[in-house]
Amino acid sequence: MLRSLSLGCVLCLLLAGPVLATPSTCEDCHAKITPMLVKDFNRGVMSKEMDCTGCHGDAHTGNDDVDKATLPTIATCAECHEEQAEQYLSGKHALGQIALDAMPYSHMQPRAFMAGQKGCGGCHTLGLTDETKRESEGRKYYKYGMDCQNCHTRHAFSKAEAREPEACQTCHTGFDHAQWEMWSGSKHGVTYLMNRDIDPDNRHRAPTCQDCHMQEGNHRAMSAWGFLALRLPEEDPEWMGYQAVILKGLGVLDPEGNPTGRLDVVKAGNVVRLTAESFQEERQHFITACEKCHTPNFVAENFKNADQMVKEGDKLFAEAIEIVAGLYQDGLITNPERPGAKYPDLLTFYDVDTEVEETLYEMFMDHRMKAFQATFHMNPDYATWYGFAKMKKDLVEIREMAANMRAAAGK
Repeated sequence: MLRSLSLGCVLCLLLAGPVLATPSTCEDCHAKITPMLVKDFNRGVMSKEMDCTGCHGDAHTGNDDVDKATLPTIATCAECHEEQAEQYLSGKHALGQIALDAMPYSHMQPRAFMAGQKGCGGCHTLGLTDETKRESEGRKYYKYGMDCQNCHTRHAFSKAEAREPEACQTCHTGFDHAQWEMWSGSKHGVTYLMNRDIDPDNRHRAPTCQDCHMQEGNHRAMSAWGFLALRLPEEDPEWMGYQAVILKGLGVLDPEGNPTGRLDVVKAGNVVRLTAESFQEERQHFITACEKCHTPNFVAENFKNADQMVKEGDKLFAEAIEIVAGLYQDGLITNPERPGAKYPDLLTFYDVDTEVEETLYEMFMDHRMKAFQATFHMNPDYATWYGFAKMKKDLVEIREMAANMRAAAGK
């Protein structure tokens, strides 16, 4: 059962103007032991409407009962922000933990890397400890994954801060999802960032991440292609062949092309579109955003060409997967944890024992991601030199390494 609203929150809803809360007794101690936390909270809007007990409860009153302080979850935010919480939970950000669970070697990574928030867990599980997971079981708003404080950073929880594109940068940067670099170097990003300084009133003459992915403040973040750039069914038979090979490499299809249990994980993570209708529904959100500035013909042509870039990348990637699969099938690569495997497992990422598989992993998680993501973020330089050109280089290296492995084995 959800905790009742704090008095400050209730009054805020009833009265026309904000209620000025009296500083709580929490501040008497925390102004000494965590002064910047107190300063952060008091500079935010929420400090005018509620006090610390609204999120942390009132059971903790001193040094001897620190363990009684409640750690807030998405359910806490939903008490006042129900609409935004529902939107958020219907999008991909709320499913971050599922993505980690899908990786077969996640449990083998260092605890500090995963649970200690120093690696993947820093984005995919931030804000939910084992204790808060147990406490939230059965609640309407319970979900694994990132929560509100990732964008509305504690304890100010600023809406203005979360609206800026830099709010996305911590997670959406680097190796496999360099959206910050792609957007900030695109004409959209450059125009926004320049005008934010020289003409603040017209900064939105070019879009930010939020303008396209969170239109009208909708907290549901989703895209048509998803993280893996896969959709089923694919009407183009040639392209469907490439995607079938990729799905075998992901373990979603077995070597004969039949669905495996991983299909359920893909569905749970909502990382691919499994009907033409769902793909078009997600695509339409972005068409609507683009047509606020561009003509329908311009928008349609750019989406068509971006889709074709996904296909061209898939062509290269499918060939690379088949070359490595051939090494498995001929016994030149063996894995004691996967005896008899006929395809590489792309979801093992960097936990492989051969250089050719390491190159395939980089082709998948780095270069293919950049090739397709940069096309949709309108950054042709990034799509070329960090993406498509690197994929071609990967394929040349994979061909050569496979040939050398066969020659060394006398095959």
